[in-house]
Amino acid sequence: MKTYILSALVLAALAAPTMALEPIPGSITFPTQPRTKLVKAPIGSVVNHSFTDGFGRRVKETYIITADRSLKLVHRTTKQH
Repeated sequence: MKTYILSALVLAALAAPTMALEPIPGSITFPTQPRTKLVKAPIGSVVNHSFTDGFGRRVKETYIITADRSLKLVHRTTKQH
């Protein structure tokens, strides 16, 4: 079931590239984060990242590894502590 949900998320992200999320402080792709390339992970792999933002909220982000080995932010949820 998880594979089906993740596949649907990947397809939705690829189908709607104009609805891209902007990185926020704490995001892996935020401009102040170091730039790295993921060489071992397969293209299309899903990467999850959790952190607490500057307002004390718990943030969970989902990324997909693109063909050029960069990360594309495709989903974000935020919860109050």
